[in-house]
Amino acid sequence: MIFSRKRAGGGRHSRDERPEAQDAHEPTDAVMPAPGPYDVSEAPAGVQRLDLGSLQIPAVADVEVRVQADPQGVVQQVVLVHGQNALQLGVFAAPRSAGIWDEVREEIRQSLSNDGAAAEEVTGVYGVELRAQVPTQDGRTNLRFVGIDGPRWMVRGVYQGMAATDPDAAGPLTMCLEGLVVDRGQDARPVREPLPLRLPREAAEQVRPAGDVPAAGEPAQEA
Repeated sequence: MIFSRKRAGGGRHSRDERPEAQDAHEPTDAVMPAPGPYDVSEAPAGVQRLDLGSLQIPAVADVEVRVQADPQGVVQQVVLVHGQNALQLGVFAAPRSAGIWDEVREEIRQSLSNDGAAAEEVTGVYGVELRAQVPTQDGRTNLRFVGIDGPRWMVRGVYQGMAATDPDAAGPLTMCLEGLVVDRGQDARPVREPLPLRLPREAAEQVRPAGDVPAAGEPAQEA
């Protein structure tokens, strides 16, 4: 099943989440929060978000959130879509001592190479990213892998479309990533285990056949 929700116009990003921001008496040098993803313990208040359990996605204008789940309601994939661009999200358990993106990225790169895909590392806003051209039935597709290490979690994003080669084209999708909130929970989990995601309450009203929504592709390697 697929749940899909699109925010039309008037969406707010975490950098402008405060209701009093329009107050003419507010100081012009007010400190705005740094971009996320945020741990739930540090997330800015006053932001409308779609609660998927371990991930809370900020409402951003014209970004559609597509959540694919199996018949039992277990979420298998979360994809954000804006125009011809897409951002697939995953969140995983990590140890207290260190981040895991460096080793995960190397494993993804090796897997891509084994599949005959060209991949290169580049430096982006969040550090080292991985850009690749992956063979598909319709020819080669550009992908951009981004990893963000947090306290006992790691977020992995996979950009498709023009956003895979030009970060500036990601626009609202980048705003979603910067406003993302991770709720890791306190349970002990194996390193790299996907953190549990759930369908939102309104899913029952908007579920439609999976064939109506193409899933964002990515190589078989998982974190």
